[in-house]
Amino acid sequence: MPLPKTLIIVESPAKARTIKKFVGRDYAVEASMGHVRDLPKSQLGVDIDDHFTPHYITIRGKGKLIERLRQQARQADRVLLATDPDREGEAISWHLCQLLDIPEDSPCRIVFHEITREAVRRALQEPRPIDGNLVDAQQARRVLDRLVGYKLSPLLWRKVRRGLSAGRVQSVAVRLIVDREEEIEAFTPQEYWTLDAELERQAGGEVFTARYHGDAEGKRELPSREAVDRLLADLEGRAFVVLGVERKERRRNPAPPFTTSTLQQEASRKLGFSVRRTMRIAQELYEGIELRGEGAVGLVTYIRTDSTRIADQALDEAAAYIAERFGPEFSSPRKQAGRRQAQAQDAHEAIRPTSVAREPDAIKDDLTPDQYKLYRLIWERFVASQMAPAVLDTVTVEIGAGPHRFRATGSTVKFPGFMRLYVEGRDEGAEGDGDEGDRMLPELAEGDVLRVRALRPEQHFTQPPPRYTEAMLVRALEEKGIGRPSTYAPIIETIQERGYVVKEDRRFRPTELGRVVTALLKEYFPDIVDVEFTARMEADLDRIEEGERDWEDVVRAFYGPFSETLSRAEQQIQRVALPVEETDEVCEKCGRRMVIKHGRYGRFLACPGFPECRNTKPLVEKTGARCPRCGGELVQRRSRKGRVFYGCSNYPDCDFTTWDRPTAETCPECGTFLAEKRSRQGVRLVCANPECGYQREAAGETAGAGAGAGRR
Repeated sequence: MPLPKTLIIVESPAKARTIKKFVGRDYAVEASMGHVRDLPKSQLGVDIDDHFTPHYITIRGKGKLIERLRQQARQADRVLLATDPDREGEAISWHLCQLLDIPEDSPCRIVFHEITREAVRRALQEPRPIDGNLVDAQQARRVLDRLVGYKLSPLLWRKVRRGLSAGRVQSVAVRLIVDREEEIEAFTPQEYWTLDAELERQAGGEVFTARYHGDAEGKRELPSREAVDRLLADLEGRAFVVLGVERKERRRNPAPPFTTSTLQQEASRKLGFSVRRTMRIAQELYEGIELRGEGAVGLVTYIRTDSTRIADQALDEAAAYIAERFGPEFSSPRKQAGRRQAQAQDAHEAIRPTSVAREPDAIKDDLTPDQYKLYRLIWERFVASQMAPAVLDTVTVEIGAGPHRFRATGSTVKFPGFMRLYVEGRDEGAEGDGDEGDRMLPELAEGDVLRVRALRPEQHFTQPPPRYTEAMLVRALEEKGIGRPSTYAPIIETIQERGYVVKEDRRFRPTELGRVVTALLKEYFPDIVDVEFTARMEADLDRIEEGERDWEDVVRAFYGPFSETLSRAEQQIQRVALPVEETDEVCEKCGRRMVIKHGRYGRFLACPGFPECRNTKPLVEKTGARCPRCGGELVQRRSRKGRVFYGCSNYPDCDFTTWDRPTAETCPECGTFLAEKRSRQGVRLVCANPECGYQREAAGETAGAGAGAGRR
């Protein structure tokens, strides 16, 4: 049997299997299994005195794989490196060149942004040399991160506690969460009132609501009950008259196709996926899925991209599909869909389906449930981005009652456009389009005298800014230019593993450790946790990639001041004593109150009498609710994947569990505990007994609670 003439090397076996379907017998396709070389874990690995030269070593366990690739490379006529089309992929190819004795200036590199037959075959016709600028940019990032991590982390070990870490990007992420918590704690709620008038044009007619706006001179606030009472007294006996009706046509444009960060955000909002889960599933869709009748094929384009650009061929395909499926009036192709394109890394397209003809429901049976959900999200977002704007008819009615003014607003959908298929989600507290929903107003005309059915005052309080969800944190990091979307998943995972933040109800809260470390870094290493400084570093890495800056100069400019600050901090920082968190749990061995300690696997309870008493036990958070099966107390636990659930404290004798947070309240109808059910509409208390069905709105909870600092 003749040997293959060309060896193609990719990162993963899944990608290799897909590409094998597209090439002939003259090609062999092998996987490097990710990175093959890296800096050593046991030492700095960067020669600071010799131009910051990194010392790479073969990753442990890769020796046999590399030897096999060497043998295959020697037997092949040529080797093509087909790793991912980004900095990291370019660096992997560069390392393979070093290990396989391939000249970097030879045409050994091929790239494609989707794993389809046509894209792979086209790439095979256009090999190029290794891009040194991409390699330098990745090397600069790796060296900078190593210098910060391996120089700063040991300082934290000596001054705070062993096992801690600091990072050029992770420390900024923790600071954002700490700063937000401090905003919440410093927030002073401000009282304000609204006054709604329930009106009708004639007795028995359609009732609609208008809200007090102010007077003829403009908007007026209602800061107190006294102000409301004065207003109500002045409204007594006044006629409510329509002063004007304004009708407008408003166009609403679709969201652009996904970039990496917007995919992470939307999957968090709509699917409840973590960033890591989203990227894992997206990688599977990109590398290839076995479809009946087609074989292995990549379903989406490359998933690490800052660009919203769409290839002409994909635009044409989408336009034809939309015209046929929805009608020609729904098609409105957009090559660039309104993101900060000048700042985007435009080498890639946006994330889109490789063929819009592969409708999600048509291939649902070939996908896992998670793959189907994410593919459908990507498919719908892309198709909607190429659809016509929605057209809304909006109506604003100005109503006078003496000198006072009320306003009523409503809208109807005149033409659904892209909303026929998809509407972008929003974070809690985010500014939106000001949707009036589909509320209709009755036909009103200037001069109409209205009948007052009721005047309804309501007290409100301004809310502090909400804690970050994963989606909100990703959005903040992207907007501030911190890190790259491909790094967000490991950052979010690391800051939780190190105990700097915890996730409660899908929102991040800093721990005392996170506060202490952030305060220390802000005092002694302000640049490390400075948002603008970190963003400038990211911009410098982009300039290295573009060939505008030398990577060594960038590293040297950072390391000089950093090294001086490190030496000064080593002398000035005293040992930080973390506050002891005492609990009400009594040690059954010696009677002392147990304290919370931090270990390799998270927080636990320990006796403060160590080493005389070595008693420890798991830390459980009590809910105040009783198990409906055995009467034991329900406590908070975590699954192997870190998800919070609630179970009986008598486990394993009782295995009752629930995902919904139990409360100390009991159902007035059957006596079972009430659990919190959260949605965008607010929080409801629902009976945990599935046969009961009792539920009600939680006291003090309203839709959108926690939105916007001071926003009314």
